[in-house]
Amino acid sequence: MSATLTTPQSRTPDLTAVMGEIGRRARAAARVVAQASPAEKADALAAMAEALRAAAPEILAANAEDVTEARSRGATAALIDRLKLDDRRIAAMADGIEVVAALPDPVGAVMDAWTRPNGMRIERVRVPLGVIGVIYESRPNVTADAGALCLKAGNAVILRGGSDSFRSSRAIHAALAEGLRTAELPADAIQLVPTRDRTAVGLMLGGLDGNIDVIVPRGGKDLVARVQTEARVPVFSHLDGNCHVYVDAAADLDMAKTILLNAKLRRTGVCGAAETLLVDRAVAATHLAPLVTMLLDAGCAVRGDAETRTVDPRVTPATEEDWSTEYLDAVIAAKVVDGVAEAIRHINQYGSHHTDAIVTSDPAAAERFLAEVDSAIVLHNASTQFADGGEFGFGAEIGIATGRLHARGPVGVEQLTTFKYRIRGSGQTRP
Repeated sequence: MSATLTTPQSRTPDLTAVMGEIGRRARAAARVVAQASPAEKADALAAMAEALRAAAPEILAANAEDVTEARSRGATAALIDRLKLDDRRIAAMADGIEVVAALPDPVGAVMDAWTRPNGMRIERVRVPLGVIGVIYESRPNVTADAGALCLKAGNAVILRGGSDSFRSSRAIHAALAEGLRTAELPADAIQLVPTRDRTAVGLMLGGLDGNIDVIVPRGGKDLVARVQTEARVPVFSHLDGNCHVYVDAAADLDMAKTILLNAKLRRTGVCGAAETLLVDRAVAATHLAPLVTMLLDAGCAVRGDAETRTVDPRVTPATEEDWSTEYLDAVIAAKVVDGVAEAIRHINQYGSHHTDAIVTSDPAAAERFLAEVDSAIVLHNASTQFADGGEFGFGAEIGIATGRLHARGPVGVEQLTTFKYRIRGSGQTRP
């Protein structure tokens, strides 16, 4: 492909032709990998992991250029954290691919089976989705995660990485393609869009002449909103991750402090980071000040309601907008609520249906929260930062879906399949 396609100045007619060819090659590769055996896919994934480890110096060099460019443009600390790679993160990518390789192969699994009175045997069987388009920002590790998951589920994938991580994604993709070739599977099963030109995103959202079956966006609110508005194919996505930690009347204070600190500050730039703290009025006198002071002393800004502002002069007033804001930074909103019922109402009104947690030793309060909070992931006495496919045992994830159809929560290998019905008869006809 022409090197001119790596810059935003690429001519759209040329890009349209190139993207069309990428789509056609992906469809052809999808037909091959859909029929690949579990052993063939496992061999390819093992080769991809080995190639990633071997390419670590090239990947780190490319990533250093991306990070330098991002800093020169004044990128936030949260974006740099999402973008930056090191030896540990590259090793984690390779390890993640091996975990995916070891997962049960979903393709061909019989989900259900029954026999009709006329003797026909009906089976519902998992099959690949086909060609998946993944559009993502900043995090270059998505290149490896998405490539591995899509291949395991028998799909081809077209990856459009963010401009910030362009060089890093290209170096990672080169290793994945080498692994596919080593295992004698088509390298076109994992393709990376060779340009930063945003026109490529629009072309993918149009479906590339019917060659993309599903789009998965992974990035900020602007990207996801664009995908949801313009896509002409189905979309797995969440718009934002406005996650909550509710400290109930029966919460152990030490546990609440440990969970809240991790949920907010372990990594502020991930979609599972807590953005709002809710504290039951029944324990506000004993729990609110220690929780808020802990966050402030750890370098987290707190924007609170009137009661929260009384515990520390460093707390600034929260506005109505704060209750629905995904900060992705060391900032949290805090509010006192009248029990679990009001906490649930607040979360369902202002949250993004992503991930929300309750801290309590009261089983009844916990079960009510888990049943009534309308989110893809709800937790009892655990950090919201567990909103991750790897932590669910999925090996990795291609993203978090908050919709209601097909996939919800971490989108792993099983969620990247659909199903068909196989019917075996012995000459039956319908009367």
